[in-house]
Amino acid sequence: MLRGFFLWLLPSLLKKKMRFPPIGFLRPSSIHFIASLVVLFLGCLTSNISLCLPIVPSSLETLPVDGHFSFQGIEHAARDFGNQYQFLPQAVLHPKSVSDIATTIKHVWQMGPGSELTVAARGHGHSLQGQAQAHQGVVINMESLQGTEMQFYTGNSPYVDVSGGELWINVLHESLKYGLAPKSWTDYLHLTVGGTLSNAGISGQAFRHGPQISNVHRLEVVTEELGAGKGEAINCSKKKNGDLFHSVLGGLGQFGIITRARISLEPAPKMVKWIRVLYSDFSTFTRDQEYLVSAENTFDYIEGFAIINRTGLLNNWRSSFNPQDPVQASQFKSDGKILFCLELTKNFNPENTHINQEVESLLSQLSYIPSTLFLSEVPYIDFLDRVHVSEVKLRSKGLWEVPHPWLNLLVPKSKIHHFAGEVFGKILKDSSNGPILIYPVNKSKWDNRTSAVIPEEDIFYLVAFLSSAVPSSKGTDGLEYILSRNKKILDFCKTARLGVKQYLPHYTTQEEWRAHFGPHWEVFAQRKSAYDPLAILAPGHRIFQKATPFL
Repeated sequence: MLRGFFLWLLPSLLKKKMRFPPIGFLRPSSIHFIASLVVLFLGCLTSNISLCLPIVPSSLETLPVDGHFSFQGIEHAARDFGNQYQFLPQAVLHPKSVSDIATTIKHVWQMGPGSELTVAARGHGHSLQGQAQAHQGVVINMESLQGTEMQFYTGNSPYVDVSGGELWINVLHESLKYGLAPKSWTDYLHLTVGGTLSNAGISGQAFRHGPQISNVHRLEVVTEELGAGKGEAINCSKKKNGDLFHSVLGGLGQFGIITRARISLEPAPKMVKWIRVLYSDFSTFTRDQEYLVSAENTFDYIEGFAIINRTGLLNNWRSSFNPQDPVQASQFKSDGKILFCLELTKNFNPENTHINQEVESLLSQLSYIPSTLFLSEVPYIDFLDRVHVSEVKLRSKGLWEVPHPWLNLLVPKSKIHHFAGEVFGKILKDSSNGPILIYPVNKSKWDNRTSAVIPEEDIFYLVAFLSSAVPSSKGTDGLEYILSRNKKILDFCKTARLGVKQYLPHYTTQEEWRAHFGPHWEVFAQRKSAYDPLAILAPGHRIFQKATPFL
């Protein structure tokens, strides 16, 4: 019987489409992986666990959990914000405790490599290409853990301990009660803490504070405990279980499920000055952006976006902003032009009577089109939750739950002009399908020990094509056209060797994933063999396939 087990094991490791790279076969992590499977196999002999029979829902029904499993009416777990992929799971776990998640992972581990059952953690359902889905597997509804009390420390270096299934908007509301707020955000706050930390979490504050994964002190992670299959919650930080800590941050859910996080906080302002200005010259636009993200005295939020052939642009802004010069603004025409908008905020409290002078001083260093200066003054929370206002409007019109073929790219500073020259106005003829974000961030604010993949240069740009497709349309607003356009952009980046990396990456083959990770692939694969050797977790990314017997 042992001979038969190893006859399965060795070919499965050596076959062409192996889940782990051959270069690491004799490394300690690979030996540990083999030893883990041997332990699992011997355990199966005494526990009467099948290595080859498929899972059936009844085995999940008998698991001792505080929450419950759903086996019917679970179609929602096969949908996400991207609305392009639908993979139906066998069951959805609604955990009431972290131990529910640990029990489930341990059970799936004990089913052995012969079972195709996998596990995916699902937050608020904002994945784009089925990343939080598990075909015929178990989807864990992380939002069921909401309601777990947030624990605040308000002394020096304040922080909050929150559930991985908590929404950032709720973290904000609770933090403001103490006059505090997280330092780094995403543009949309109705996302779970565990979800954004599994990617990076980027917005206009990232140039100063780094992404959200750079603002975490500690995590609680449910993993297979270094391949032992115990399915236990492990506390980790930079100093304790540091490799697991850095693996999970930006790790796309491959190494464990984040069940709790300690988030760094700072004093929260009451108000923000919200500013928009336009540029017609891309070089001037990027020069000003790069100056602002490098300056010591600067704005608190810096983003930008490209606008191509939009009619009545400044008139649309008037609903939220006031023009500095209404007469000149009314004469500005955006039709047929490629323009670039710089969006800025400056935080302040009402007692600061010099805020207008401070903003004017900062703006005086910039070279925008004078007639396009628009300003607004809003509560801090209203600015941070600004995208939700648009969500409510789109939902009321039935335009929220449509396909979202988004493409998010990280472009090195030295290549951004080559990129813009080919994409804006050539591949992309207009920006009517959705916003096109473009703004720089500083690499020095990222921790290179995490699993996040970024370009090698000191400054790189996030360029995000946030398109919405009209269902059933065969025109330029249809899904097929937008996907084709995205492919042209990716093909250009590859052919021109721009060193671009995808953020929120999506690939369909391991060869593509190897290219994405580049020199970091070996470390990523070794971490997988250490923390999830059966490839149980996060199958929707299609990086690794769960181990199955070699037939």
